Amino acid sequence: MAGSGPKVSAMTADTLDDAPAIIIDDTPTAPVLDIVVPVFNEEVDLARCVRQLADFLDTSMPYSARVTIADNASTDSTLQLACNLAASIGEGARVRVAHLDAKGRGRALKATWQHSDAQVVAYMDVDLSTDLNALLPLVAPLVSGHSDLAIGTRLTRSSRVVRGPKREFISRSYNLMLRTAMGASFSDAQCGFKAIRADVARGLLPMVGDTGWFFDTEMLVIAQRAGLRIAEIPVDWTDDPASKVDIVKTATEDIKGCWRVGRALASGRLPVADLRNSLGRGDTGPQVTGVPRGLAGQLVRFCIVGVASTIAYAVLYLALHSVAGAQAANFLALLITAVFNTAANRAFTFRVRGRDDVAKHQLQGFVIFVFGWALTAGLLLLLHMWAPDASKHIELLVLVVANLVATVLRFVGFRWVFRTARRNPTEMVA
Repeated sequence: MAGSGPKVSAMTADTLDDAPAIIIDDTPTAPVLDIVVPVFNEEVDLARCVRQLADFLDTSMPYSARVTIADNASTDSTLQLACNLAASIGEGARVRVAHLDAKGRGRALKATWQHSDAQVVAYMDVDLSTDLNALLPLVAPLVSGHSDLAIGTRLTRSSRVVRGPKREFISRSYNLMLRTAMGASFSDAQCGFKAIRADVARGLLPMVGDTGWFFDTEMLVIAQRAGLRIAEIPVDWTDDPASKVDIVKTATEDIKGCWRVGRALASGRLPVADLRNSLGRGDTGPQVTGVPRGLAGQLVRFCIVGVASTIAYAVLYLALHSVAGAQAANFLALLITAVFNTAANRAFTFRVRGRDDVAKHQLQGFVIFVFGWALTAGLLLLLHMWAPDASKHIELLVLVVANLVATVLRFVGFRWVFRTARRNPTEMVA
């Protein structure tokens, strides 16, 4: 890790649409590890976090390493501060800066990883929420060639995590949705602590379309389908109370991303078999070939839509509760998700195509919604009678259980509403 401080110069890479203008060091040897830190308007915390990371790499990392600060179109002094850091950090870890003119964590990672000359590329959040002691266990399986990707996970028993109940609930619900909808075998898709072998990244990343927060999930889903080996490292993680992540917007984009990737995989538009063969993976790893057909297929697809709807409902309920109160938040969240649920079950679960009878199906779906709302509102009323001081998270738990009870009858109702789909030959296609 010893070496002189970086000589800063500018280079514009133009082989990709999202290629960054990179300020690089002139040292001739490529590092084993390149850690990308995506930033947007982080002038307050950037210097402290990067210096802490550089010190850790210098004293505790046995591999040569470099820090790449990936600036995502910051509007404050983040870029200038990053350049000053790259020029001022002397002996030890090298620091460089990549600037992109557009926002998006996924865009920054895709561009910098594909242009990196390191053996292993990684990323972590600038707030350093993850304990850095997990970095060597994250990287070692990749350097040795044992694994293709490595991810930090906050959802194992040996992980130590400090965060609020709302974020905990959303995180676990999201990963449950991935396991149900995508057949995901990895436990924590969104922990900001990941690494990948650079040669694998160059084959995998062109298939990843998202440029924002869903980038991680899409990359991991495709990697699993391609038979790549994903190592999971338990981490100690402390929530940053000043986090700028918009939970509602992120959850919405994640649900849209799951829908897009699921359809692409089901239709064969993502050539995962070609990627598997190009990387020499053959038939290694469990391959998910599609959902069952007939009634079993309808049940699986209905559950996928149900999990997505439940997560959307939970996010909306928590967001609306402080503004509208429990009953109104429950009604509005159910009403909004009911429209999405009916449309998704129409197109995805029961394979109904075209615009015929859309209004009729939505009206029939509304009748089913009224039943679900009456059940949840009644249980909510009983809860307030028995426990008037119950928190909104207890309310949410009761409402989710009530929705699960209503789900069985909802499936039967939708089987009747979309009964013509069972005579449609396309329903038999997984």
